[in-house]
Amino acid sequence: MAAPKKRRAPAGGQGRPGRSLALILIAMVALTGGMFLADQPTPRLGIDLAGGTSITLEAKSEPGQESAINKTNMDTAVQIMERRVNGLGVSEAEVQTQGKSNIIVNIPKGTNSAQAREQVGTTAKLYFRPVLTVAEGTPTPMPSASSSGKPTPSGSPSAPTADKGKSSATPSTSATTQGRAVTGALKADSTPTPKASTTPKADGTPSASAADEAAAAKLQKQFAALDCSSKASRAEAARGAKPTDTVVACSSEGDAKYVLGPSEVSGTEVDNAKAGFDQQRGMWVVNMEFTKQGSKQFQTITKKLSAQPSPQNQFAIALDGEVVSAPQVNTTLSGSAEISGSFTQQSAEDLANVLSYGALPLSFKEASVTTVTAALGGEQLQAGLIAGAIGLALVVIYLVAYYRGLALIALLSLLVSGILTYTIMSLLGPAIGFALNLPAVCGAIVAIGITADSFIVYFERVRDEIREGRTLRPAVERAWPRARRTILVSDFVSFLAAAVLFVVTVGKVQGFAFTLGLTTLLDVVVVFLFTKPVMTLMARTKFFASGHPWSGLDPKRLGAKPPLRRSRRVNAPTDPKEA
Repeated sequence: MAAPKKRRAPAGGQGRPGRSLALILIAMVALTGGMFLADQPTPRLGIDLAGGTSITLEAKSEPGQESAINKTNMDTAVQIMERRVNGLGVSEAEVQTQGKSNIIVNIPKGTNSAQAREQVGTTAKLYFRPVLTVAEGTPTPMPSASSSGKPTPSGSPSAPTADKGKSSATPSTSATTQGRAVTGALKADSTPTPKASTTPKADGTPSASAADEAAAAKLQKQFAALDCSSKASRAEAARGAKPTDTVVACSSEGDAKYVLGPSEVSGTEVDNAKAGFDQQRGMWVVNMEFTKQGSKQFQTITKKLSAQPSPQNQFAIALDGEVVSAPQVNTTLSGSAEISGSFTQQSAEDLANVLSYGALPLSFKEASVTTVTAALGGEQLQAGLIAGAIGLALVVIYLVAYYRGLALIALLSLLVSGILTYTIMSLLGPAIGFALNLPAVCGAIVAIGITADSFIVYFERVRDEIREGRTLRPAVERAWPRARRTILVSDFVSFLAAAVLFVVTVGKVQGFAFTLGLTTLLDVVVVFLFTKPVMTLMARTKFFASGHPWSGLDPKRLGAKPPLRRSRRVNAPTDPKEA
């Protein structure tokens, strides 16, 4: 006796559609809950909708230096530009890389866009300046003046060292200790300067010495009043500083302020800088090498600094007017140097990137600049929403008029797709900085047609099966494999187009590509986990299974053939007697 054949499970999971529906319901609840827990009930709006300025910068390199445009240097440039924009008092500004050679700077409304463009579009400036005076970053009493009228270290109350890696306030005697400082001005040698003379010239104008004394007094006043805890004050102190000037400046963290001398070595003279771990001492260090000219300049300045008392034996590594490190020197250094201290791996790598960036032949040009007022952004958003509503209404009218009862399944699927899209866009704002701009809204509108197209493909396959004379339940399951292949191919083409568009474009067009790709993926999820299971459940109801005229599956209206029947074939007899 032959063994009984195993019963095959119904195609497409006909028997258990509830599992798929439960899965997508759990996903919707989790995404909605996460949206409110993240305090992000609405998607973040882009500059073109909320108002502001968006600047796309493209990195350029000198001939033969193409390798300078890499991820490390681009990330360092982003940090520098972000500090520049924030120094203007801008809140919620966004600076991020796009592709391999582009940086997008989004500046909200209420900011001087011209000043911001000047700040972010200028190549970073790195200088090595000798430290004259260092004090706490808060306002201090007026420092005493030397006979030359210039501030001296004794004028800095409690004069904290710039050595950020040490717990003691007393500077260490190591030749290369980690520290923080800013661009400033002071002579590195100890040669006394002539006493200032106030004797006026014959024409009544003050002498050069009197002018120097007035400038020194002004510098003392600025140093005493400087409050480095304020971003605006730090930016103001660094603005307009020339390499040849004696200036006051703040540390990049705002906890110390300095008077620094004219630049002795430019950052472009740094040939290479790398962070590494010293196995013998068990600490992270930063090694830097100079060009031939930079080596001579660095040797000269370290020779002078090594003979000075603290804090005048420090040189400040100043980037864009803020000191990122202020190591001490107690010996003459030449072609290479090592900066050590209480570095972590991250802080050592950050300092090495800063040093390297100052020597890179990188510059940026504006690829595009878009300025939108808040009013115009609101009008654009309203117009986009109206266009989306009109498109959705036309789709609904078509579905109801042509598919009747099946339109209910399509509308429920569109609703689920809309909920998933909205919640994911809201969560992507704080997660990856996604902002909904006008092209992204257009992508969402186009996605309505793509999603509806998937439903139509499936519905038409089911109707074809009914035309062949099959009842609804087997028609739903037989139509699914063929419809599934068509839907996957169609969505793959749409997703591929979105991916290519995202890669080859810059700026806001990427918002359109991103949204189109996201909604295309969600279309696959909704069709597989919602539309198909709901269709299976609907096929079990009397309204759809009986072919009600308003179900959209009426066999008579579809021109169905009579049910397929097998007829037994009777062979003609071969024996005349049988005939």
